[in-house]
Amino acid sequence: MAYTLPALGFKFEALEPHIDAKTMEIHHGKHHQTYVDKLNGALEGVNIGDKSVENLLKDLSVVPVDKKQAVINHGGGHANHTLFWRTLTPGGAAAPAGALADAITGGFGGLDALKTQMETAGANRFGSGWAWLVLDKGKLAVNSTANQDSPLMAGQTPLLGVDVWEHAYYLKYQNRRPDYLKAIWNVINWTVVAENLAKAK
Repeated sequence: MAYTLPALGFKFEALEPHIDAKTMEIHHGKHHQTYVDKLNGALEGVNIGDKSVENLLKDLSVVPVDKKQAVINHGGGHANHTLFWRTLTPGGAAAPAGALADAITGGFGGLDALKTQMETAGANRFGSGWAWLVLDKGKLAVNSTANQDSPLMAGQTPLLGVDVWEHAYYLKYQNRRPDYLKAIWNVINWTVVAENLAKAK
């Protein structure tokens, strides 16, 4: 089975001014494509059946030991970015509603508190990685992973991920990662996050 780069679903410039068009072009068309290509290369000759990349990361037992780290790196990069693109939306973001809003209030005390925890997780991630809103044992939680590691490998279901690799923000924000982390809330698609929660339950 060969994995493929998913369509972005909107134009590169659609997230301006919060995420610039050139960053989107390079991030999707170059970085994500490279993860897909290297994942396919690492799995050449390995029978994984029709496993989605998410299911592969949940159960790496089918991957030979000598290829496992490459699959974690590039499979994680593919899965993480696929979720990332789906949870971004042009034209500003609606606030969470329904079950998602209730879960955020119950878990964090409200949306502002969730944002603060996510921003802190992203800002404090040394080097490259992600800040996550996950479902963990039936409850919402915020955490951070290094590099392209996925919460799926820890038995958690990622609902929203914010990429804090420098390639995600450096052209516009340079070293101001906290500014990027605040700006990205303007383009989060809470409808998709809510769908992710519903599917996870």
